[in-house]
Amino acid sequence: MQYYLGIDIGTSGTKTVLFDVYGTVTASCTAEYPLYQPQNGYAEQNPQDWADAVLHTIRTVMDESKIDPQDVKGIGLSGQMHGLVMLDRENRIIRPAIIWCDQRTAAECAEITEKIGAERLIGITANPALTGFTASKILWVRSHEPENYARCAHILLPKDYIRFVLTGDYATEVSDASGMQLLDVPHRCWSEEVLEKLGIDRSLLGKVYESPEITGTITAEIAAKTGLSAGTPVVGGAGDNAAAAIGTGVAAEGRAFTTIGTSGVVFAHTDAPVIDPKGRVHTFCCAVPGAWHVMGVTQAAGLSLKWFRDQFCDAEMQTARGLGVDEYILMDREAALSPIGANRLLYLPYLMGERTPHLDANARGVFFGLSAMHQKRDLIRAVMEGVAYSLRDCLEVFREMQISVSGMTACGGGGTSALWRQMLADLFECPIGTTASKEGPALGAAILAMVGTGAYPSVPEACRAIVRTAQTCEPDAGAVPVYALYYQLYRAVYPQLREQFAALSGLPVQE
Repeated sequence: MQYYLGIDIGTSGTKTVLFDVYGTVTASCTAEYPLYQPQNGYAEQNPQDWADAVLHTIRTVMDESKIDPQDVKGIGLSGQMHGLVMLDRENRIIRPAIIWCDQRTAAECAEITEKIGAERLIGITANPALTGFTASKILWVRSHEPENYARCAHILLPKDYIRFVLTGDYATEVSDASGMQLLDVPHRCWSEEVLEKLGIDRSLLGKVYESPEITGTITAEIAAKTGLSAGTPVVGGAGDNAAAAIGTGVAAEGRAFTTIGTSGVVFAHTDAPVIDPKGRVHTFCCAVPGAWHVMGVTQAAGLSLKWFRDQFCDAEMQTARGLGVDEYILMDREAALSPIGANRLLYLPYLMGERTPHLDANARGVFFGLSAMHQKRDLIRAVMEGVAYSLRDCLEVFREMQISVSGMTACGGGGTSALWRQMLADLFECPIGTTASKEGPALGAAILAMVGTGAYPSVPEACRAIVRTAQTCEPDAGAVPVYALYYQLYRAVYPQLREQFAALSGLPVQE
């Protein structure tokens, strides 16, 4: 039997899954690590934590599966996008990685827009300058930490740092590189114009591959540490959402998915590079060679519910431990006891600023309508509904762009919640399906490895052979008009607070 590893380097942890050639899970292991917020709006992680987690999870999976290392025919990588990893000439990590949800770079985004021009920037990179993207992080380090920038010899994305650890190669691939704001997205290569105007040396960047292409092989040193065979191929892989698309079968025109992970995403495959001139959604190269995807993002989707859990649900966590169940199951049950609209309570999920459709790094979370009659169950439901409203915002932009969506799949941790899926079906007014496999990005990364090493002739054909639908949630005709009323009010709240968010960001914080 042939086996393939899918490794997903996420924000909260790394998951490594061993699949057979039919996509069946043979073994799986997850390792968590911390996120650091040294200041309000900052978000950093230690790349060494990712590397330690990857080596540990590969070793565990190989030991548990007891397969012959020679039977592992390929490895695919997926991971959080946009993070800035800087290495010196001796390949030492220079500083903590500034990750996707960091919001410190508003001034650098203005600098990028001024140097390149707003329309020209969108024309080349398919996106406006955003605080989450990598280019502004590079400029921030150059401006605020010149000594670190002077030491920098290599710039890598999170999963591509792991590629370097495994293979010794400095490389990336088109889907993840699309989120750096340095790639010519329509032409799938580094933009010489952007690099020149921003003063970034191209030699700092790795070679760009298509997602299924082999980029390197496992070194002897890593083989000894993990139980793999030296020489095992590692393919380009994909950014987390591009990999999730492959893992859910979204590899053809008209297919789309919604994911509720730490962030939330609505993602649609397109055969041509369709670009929103207002820059509200992202257009990136997708993991299918020669194709693209459009993606709307809400920064704090599952993160909103996790934040609420960590701050206010200690009782649920203790009860869940006693019962041996996931605490989110208990929170779901509580939310289900609250009616649609959470007893007239709305939540804006802007804990980490927002991308789609507001592009506002200053936006922050809001409970709107809170009264003394509200119970914890109402707040939990309001958080879940607020995330769903934000995802509906993404879909509305797609509809403006005339992007056809004929099928929608739910994935990510939040996609396992039947209550959340029903909210999405009612708000999107379309069926929401789930896949038989819950591995999402890890499966997508493994499928890319299968294609890259010749097990399947193309990514769409591999998806058709491997990905299966499990169940479908239909819209509730009675709930749809009720949600529509609350959604319209939700959309009206942010514009009233935009200036106040900006004012709040300028207030002093007493130390």
